[in-house]
Amino acid sequence: MENFIWKKLSEEEKQEIKKQAEKILEKFSKALKKVKTEEYKHFENKSGFREETKTSETNKEFQDIFFQNAPKKNKNYIIGEKKSW
Repeated sequence: MENFIWKKLSEEEKQEIKKQAEKILEKFSKALKKVKTEEYKHFENKSGFREETKTSETNKEFQDIFFQNAPKKNKNYIIGEKKSW
C-alpha cells in the first residue's frame, strides 16, 4: 500500500465510474440468469456434525493447500465459527 496513489475525483469522474459499475453489474446479472441450476433439498443438521457414509481417497496436494489457507486448524480438522455472522 506504500506505493498507492490517491487522486481526487471530480463529480464527472465519479458519475462516469458509477455508470461503468452499473453496466458491469447489469452484464453480470444477465450472465447469471443464463446459468442453469438444479434445485436441491436442504436438510438442517442441528448437531453441527455430519455423518460420513461413504469416503473417497484424499488428494494430498489439495489437502495441503487447503490447510495452508485455513486460519485455524487442529490436526486434520479446520476450526470454523458457527453462526457468528
